[in-house]
Amino acid sequence: MLYTQADSLAVAQDAAANAEQPVEKTLSIWELLTSGGLGGQLIMIVLGILFFVAIYIFIERLLALKAASKIDKSFMNQIRDHVVHRRFDSAKLLCQHTNSPVSRLVEKGISRIGKPLADINTAIENAGKLEIYSLEKNVSILATISGAGPMIGFLGTVYGMVLAFHEIASGGGQIELDVLASGIYTAMTTTVVGLIIGIFAYISYNYLVVKTDKIINQMEVTATEFLDLLNDPV
Repeated sequence: MLYTQADSLAVAQDAAANAEQPVEKTLSIWELLTSGGLGGQLIMIVLGILFFVAIYIFIERLLALKAASKIDKSFMNQIRDHVVHRRFDSAKLLCQHTNSPVSRLVEKGISRIGKPLADINTAIENAGKLEIYSLEKNVSILATISGAGPMIGFLGTVYGMVLAFHEIASGGGQIELDVLASGIYTAMTTTVVGLIIGIFAYISYNYLVVKTDKIINQMEVTATEFLDLLNDPV
């Protein structure tokens, strides 16, 4: 009997010790993102839309710029050979089969051969402006998202803080600290998400700008080379 009572006492003590230990509170990412009330959830939806738009534009422009930067290194040598031997139709056909901004500029110049050089230069410049516009399509949206994302996230944080202090005022200053802390870290989540989106959009924008500038430089070099060829085709 004594052994049984001692056993029961040990079990009771273990149970009491386990009951006194604080239970670790876990929170999934999804719960963290959706626990900000209706206003916080709406802000998260807006941030999510901005994030997917930024990803789509970055991938679409990256593929487009990659395709635009591809050009055969012997392209201008073949164009030079065709122009020197006055095979203009063959030169146009080569440009049409080479789908790139550089080939379209050269094709525009070839179509103006026979006119004053200034007119050819103007035609190439106008075609170049259209190509640059096409290369920079939607890239400015990334710049907008890089600035708007953090601001929208900060708006969510301010909204959450207003609600938290409203709870304090409504409770007459007797609100529990864990409830207040929960509201604050939920509010801060929108700023974190907004900053992540802004950083991604900012880096993506600058990367695409660098890629675009390389293609534009390539276009300028090719245009100059083509005009020099018309000045002295032999």
